[in-house]
Amino acid sequence: MCDALLADDHAVVRAGLRKAMESDSAIRIVGEVGDGKSLEQSLDRLRPDLLVIDVAMPEFEPISAIRRIKNLYPQIKILVVSAYDDEAYVVGLLEAGVDGYHLKDQPLSDLQLAVQRVLSGERWISSPLIDRLLHRRPASSATNLPPLTRRQRELLRLISQGCDNRKISQAMELSVKTVENHLTGLYRVLGVDSRLEAMNYAVHHPEVLAVSGRETEEPDPSSESAIQILVVDDSSRYRQQLCRLIGKTCPSSQLYEAEDTAEAVRLAERIRPRLALVDVVLTDEDGIQCARRLKTIAPSTRIVLISAYPDREFRRLGLAAGAVALLDKKDLDAAAVRQVLEDALG
Repeated sequence: MCDALLADDHAVVRAGLRKAMESDSAIRIVGEVGDGKSLEQSLDRLRPDLLVIDVAMPEFEPISAIRRIKNLYPQIKILVVSAYDDEAYVVGLLEAGVDGYHLKDQPLSDLQLAVQRVLSGERWISSPLIDRLLHRRPASSATNLPPLTRRQRELLRLISQGCDNRKISQAMELSVKTVENHLTGLYRVLGVDSRLEAMNYAVHHPEVLAVSGRETEEPDPSSESAIQILVVDDSSRYRQQLCRLIGKTCPSSQLYEAEDTAEAVRLAERIRPRLALVDVVLTDEDGIQCARRLKTIAPSTRIVLISAYPDREFRRLGLAAGAVALLDKKDLDAAAVRQVLEDALG
């Protein structure tokens, strides 16, 4: 017997879903919810095997919530039932972890089939979407990427993490209203119409998140070697300070920022950086674990651990995890950064 939870903010839609699914004797509807807060409570209390959900509910941020649900309940199957047929919307949710995407205007028999397929471990996408997804326009080249300001890049980076406007306002020290205004401008520059489309753009164009070394300082003519560098630190101010220092030394570098291991891993999977500077102390897990995961994904990446409180044990564990050095943050001046870059470039 499969326990299923229905989540949609319209009672009439939930009734239709219930009627369609109860025709299968192997499925038992254990609950219904109409908003994100009720969903979290019901998931914790009922522990269903299947979640059938319209993600356009009140108090529900689709990407971050889906990722959180999948992390908390790895075995749960999630079938989105939505009226939205936008490609970026669909791809964004599939990449966040949903097991199927079903359009509401399709026959009830298709919904029943979708449930069966998802429960059997397969992916389900409504047939009208399949051809469009298979023939999506190829990603544009890096030379055609829209020019973003540092603030717009930081905003897009936070969106790609699934942050809602409140979290973005806290991270960027702006009011929620100001964040909303900046989002409007960002969407216009990217040529998208929604948060999900913006997130999907960042997924397929990670280079748009990079800061050129030339943007952080005046170019240094003695340094012309291009290098992709990942800076992992949970302090945005320190990341920017270090990026400015790197930019002065290597103006042609492409600089990527991450505040935790999860974000660093997602970036490393796409860009395979030549060099990563990782703080030993991060919010989600220590930088040594982060270094180990980065080396697994990108073995050729040179990893330098940094710490405000370096000690021999950190150094020993860091080297065992694949790092090439442990540096004291207080010693990271222009000369030290230049030496690190020269070592990374061979």
